Amino acid sequence: MQNVLLIGGGGYIGSVLAEVLLKAGHTVRLYDRFFFGKNIFKDLEQTGNLTLVQGDNRGAQPDLFKGIDAVMDLAGISNDPACDLDAKITEDVNFRGSSHTAKLAKAAGVPRYIYSSSCSIYGHGSSSSLDESSEMAPVSLYARMKIATEAALRELQDENFSVTMMRNATVYGLSRRMRFDLVINIMTLHAYKNRKIYIVGGGKQWRPLIHVRDVSRAFQAVMEAPREKVAGEAFNVGSNDQNFQVFQVAQMVRDVVPNTDVIVVPDDPDKRTYNVEFSKISRTLDYKTVTSPYEGIVEIKQALERGLVDDVIQTRTVEFYRYLLEAQKVLNEVCLDGKIF
Repeated sequence: MQNVLLIGGGGYIGSVLAEVLLKAGHTVRLYDRFFFGKNIFKDLEQTGNLTLVQGDNRGAQPDLFKGIDAVMDLAGISNDPACDLDAKITEDVNFRGSSHTAKLAKAAGVPRYIYSSSCSIYGHGSSSSLDESSEMAPVSLYARMKIATEAALRELQDENFSVTMMRNATVYGLSRRMRFDLVINIMTLHAYKNRKIYIVGGGKQWRPLIHVRDVSRAFQAVMEAPREKVAGEAFNVGSNDQNFQVFQVAQMVRDVVPNTDVIVVPDDPDKRTYNVEFSKISRTLDYKTVTSPYEGIVEIKQALERGLVDDVIQTRTVEFYRYLLEAQKVLNEVCLDGKIF
């Protein structure tokens, strides 16, 4: 059993990862702003092995890291459009915040720090089968902050502080904090609700895919692996058989949700295209994904049919962040001494 600190654990990946770690017998301290609420963890709190701590990674304090064996850092503004809402906030949270928590973890004697990066750092990949040594060509602020944070963490790596970078493929599947702004998830939603799938950016751009539970299993595998296999390493997290072009993803969704129209929306070509090689994590950790995109599409469709997930504003990250920012402006104008009434 290990004591794990999940920073940004209240989000799409973190809420699944918390459950995976608890089932494996670990204790979890979950640190998050909880924009999407704490109620989604009510059943897990009853296990007695999950503690929720509300806070911001930029303001984390040393006490947060006491007794912790491993930190998993998933904090940050979570996608390209959301990052573009306010560049300064994105830099503060995604780069300075993670740098701050990593320094605190090292100072507290935490032996392992596992950082959630992204395959989007490869940007407009100049070749197929991009591996961990391939050139980075970021085309978004989100990706640039991932690269900057990886570099900052590498500087902290030493014989007592193991840092591992997890370059996740594009995630899909059900989560306690559901997102309908990821390619498989949103296509399945539109197919189910409207019998229409919209393709933007041409549809020929490559995306590596991975189920959210498989991402969580990869984090667990790194934490439990011998230090010498993971210290200072970066891993592309996914599988070689789940590299698809966007139009192929649309066809898979249409296979599961028949009588669906595929509509190519006139748009500029998507600058993000990356076909990624995942042999390193498989070779080093004997790691394999277990869930296919078809299975992910089916589980989302069935959850929609059963009313287990809803298409609400909280599931659309950039729209929800924009709503919160606008609400803050209104509250600032009407509040007096911190009160509305």
